[in-house]
Amino acid sequence: MEQRQLGRLGHLDAVLIYGGAALGGVTQEVADESIAFALDVGLNHFDTAPSYGESELRLGPWMPRIRDQIFLSTKTGERGRDGARAEIHRSLERLQTDRVDLLQLHSVGDLEQLDLITAPGGALEALIEAREEGLIGGIGITGHGHQAPSTHLEALRRFPFDTVLTPYSWILDQNEAFRMDFDRLAVETRRRGVGLMTIKAIARGRWPEGTPPQYDTWYEPLDREEYIDAAVAFVLARPEITSFTSAGDVHLIPMIARAVERASAMTPEQIDAALAGLQRYASPFVAA
Repeated sequence: MEQRQLGRLGHLDAVLIYGGAALGGVTQEVADESIAFALDVGLNHFDTAPSYGESELRLGPWMPRIRDQIFLSTKTGERGRDGARAEIHRSLERLQTDRVDLLQLHSVGDLEQLDLITAPGGALEALIEAREEGLIGGIGITGHGHQAPSTHLEALRRFPFDTVLTPYSWILDQNEAFRMDFDRLAVETRRRGVGLMTIKAIARGRWPEGTPPQYDTWYEPLDREEYIDAAVAFVLARPEITSFTSAGDVHLIPMIARAVERASAMTPEQIDAALAGLQRYASPFVAA
């Protein structure tokens, strides 16, 4: 699988990150099958979070075997220093490791949340302390919503984050304001040597009202290969993007992995032709 350098952290990231949300509600047996598949096809970055159900616990048993072979990242959703510090230690225990390669401040999608984590006594202080103690490697920031790219650009002005994990997809790029914000963020991450990772590559939109979700995702994903191929090719055409996370359902990961292998063969015209007329294709951050 293609690899790209994760900014100044220097890790050669497989362009597809294993999104640990997919492990949140599955058995250990199902998790083991999915993790083994991911390793076999070349995924080398596993990303999780305390808020992803049992995800950290499902990854933990693998660490004695693969910890030195993978890049491991998790997150904290706490906003204060003490809460974040406690959550970091809990994650290390659940993951059965004494160190993660990246700890991210989670779900910081607007300036109000950014103000909380960067204030005196905010969660950022706990991550800085944890890095000084050798418990974590890099410090990153993540976020959802249309304001995330502009918020993350402001975050880089306040602190030298090592990575950013922000939304990006074909349908989000159709929004001119979002596209301009993402473009500015992409330029700045490259200038500063910040790893730029993205989420929601194959999000189709909110689940239609009255439709029972068919996957373990809060949004409806694209689930036909021709659409996934186009959506993945669109994201990977941006050289500033190091990698993107898989969707939060183990059944979608094989299709996404196959799309990565075919991505370079698709032209912009083919991508647009596949996605432009797709019905029920909208931002997942807008209510249906």
